[in-house]
Amino acid sequence: MHLTNNEVLITGGASGIGLGLAQEFLQAGSRVIICGRRENVLKEAQRKHPDLVTFPCDLAQESDRTRLAEWIGIEHPGLNVLVNNAGIQQRTSIGEKDFWSRAKEESAVNWEAPVHLTWLLLETLKKAPKAFVINVTSGLAFVPLAAAPVYCATKAAMHSFTRSLRPMLRDTNIEVIEIIPPAVRTDLGGPGLHTTGTPLEEFIAVVAAQLRDGKPDISYGFSERMSHASREELEENFQRMNGQR
Repeated sequence: MHLTNNEVLITGGASGIGLGLAQEFLQAGSRVIICGRRENVLKEAQRKHPDLVTFPCDLAQESDRTRLAEWIGIEHPGLNVLVNNAGIQQRTSIGEKDFWSRAKEESAVNWEAPVHLTWLLLETLKKAPKAFVINVTSGLAFVPLAAAPVYCATKAAMHSFTRSLRPMLRDTNIEVIEIIPPAVRTDLGGPGLHTTGTPLEEFIAVVAAQLRDGKPDISYGFSERMSHASREELEENFQRMNGQR
């Protein structure tokens, strides 16, 4: 994949992995649109990178996703790269009183939004000579962390959907790529939870290199090992991560 001369939409692109990807595409000469619900964070990202285009929206809301797609069709009809990156990671337990309300929000952002946006923007992407749908999943799609049950389940669903999307779009101009991060030092789930993960800059450099190499599945460290692990290795890691051994 060439990172130059694209028109890119990155959901959740104002911080973390999303902003790191936005920087790579910008530096390579692409136009980049980022969206998110925290307008102050969008403005801060744009202050650091004035060429960014921003669009405030709450991807948990179906109406906002539709509004975003309609705006893209009018203002950015040349869009050829969709990066479904936005995500929420919550530490929850099914016995908590607010579990279901939090689970619904997490599912809406992590699962419903990327599937819905892909469908909404499909015809726009098909008009480009070459287009890409890039789904950001997680190493936890393969080995769930019980403390973040809904996050892990939604990422497993997105991994499965991404695999199915490839044969569905095989005869089109759209290539489907999956980025499978390990724990990366971002504020996903709240500040201070991923202080021992892979440095963000290191991970983004790996992703950019593998995108340029044309790899359909991009992983690193823990996520690379788990995405190729045997059933026995997956079970061993599941037990270790969840305090069962």
